[in-house]
Amino acid sequence: MRQITLRIRGKRSIICFCDAFRSLSRLARRLAHEGGIVLTDSNVHAIYGEQLSRALGEVPVFVMPAGEANKNEQTLLSLLSAMKEANLHRNSLLIAFGGGVVGDLGGLAAGLYMRGIDCIQVPTTLLAQVDSSVGGKTAIDFGGVKNLIGVFHQPVRVFIDPRFLNTLPEREIVCGLGEIVKYGALSGDIFDRLVACPNLHDAAFLASLVPACVAYKAAVVRRDPEERGERKCLNLGHTTGHAVELSLGTYSHGACVLIGMFYEARLSAKFCVDADFDYLSRLETLVRAAADFDPAAVDAASCAELARSDKKNTHRDAVTLIVPIRRGEWRLLELQTERYRAALAEI
Repeated sequence: MRQITLRIRGKRSIICFCDAFRSLSRLARRLAHEGGIVLTDSNVHAIYGEQLSRALGEVPVFVMPAGEANKNEQTLLSLLSAMKEANLHRNSLLIAFGGGVVGDLGGLAAGLYMRGIDCIQVPTTLLAQVDSSVGGKTAIDFGGVKNLIGVFHQPVRVFIDPRFLNTLPEREIVCGLGEIVKYGALSGDIFDRLVACPNLHDAAFLASLVPACVAYKAAVVRRDPEERGERKCLNLGHTTGHAVELSLGTYSHGACVLIGMFYEARLSAKFCVDADFDYLSRLETLVRAAADFDPAAVDAASCAELARSDKKNTHRDAVTLIVPIRRGEWRLLELQTERYRAALAEI
């Protein structure tokens, strides 16, 4: 079983590429003694609920409605109430079994309850496996802004099992590809593997990329656990992507990250004098191979207003972007909101 260990301020987060249910079954004794709860969503529970019960026994299971729209304060408070009803204490355990929404909300609940209890992430989507389950960023959406309320709370374990990719619909494959192509824009080695692949949607190929993506993110998080510097690179494509996601409401998160990369590569070419135009063109081709989207569907005014509220911004009337520059290189680009809007409209 391959493992990657993240040590942050003396605490270990161990990422395991493993049989998830076998690993969960080994926790049954701890859960029976110390107490715990499983968070999952309605879609995942319909597929894996029986296997979860066989692995963990009589552990309470909180099933939230599936979908980003439910990553909100109401669901969070309901989960915290269920944790209290289950008499969880400081040595209890929360298992977040699902995609990025479940992982974000469950990690936040674990970070808040009694000022922090242990959390284990079991990511069941491609996006969650390569990105959101690793690194300890947790959040809910609030007031129309994505991930506005959250804390850093590292999971003690992450169980990554490739079997879960076999049950994913095409929409979820594209969603994960958004983050994988982002890693390609940050890592020359991953970029080369993506460019050489004739079918980016092949499940076996994508599963083979998961460890490389996780290793890249773990290395960045190890050096910058609270996103004060280098870790900002992991937001590449996300400022515009989040704005598109909120504006359109029709594409998945990962598809919107791909759209965000498309626009931000063009912004890099426009505003960064040392940008490698040939590389940016190849990246754009890669983005278009990963997902079918219509750039013209983006409303520049709406996206600019939403991007202005993005939590990554450092000034009131400016938009902060992480843009690709050349193979394996990125840059922080800050644009006044009106200049950003005009550039989006022009693109």
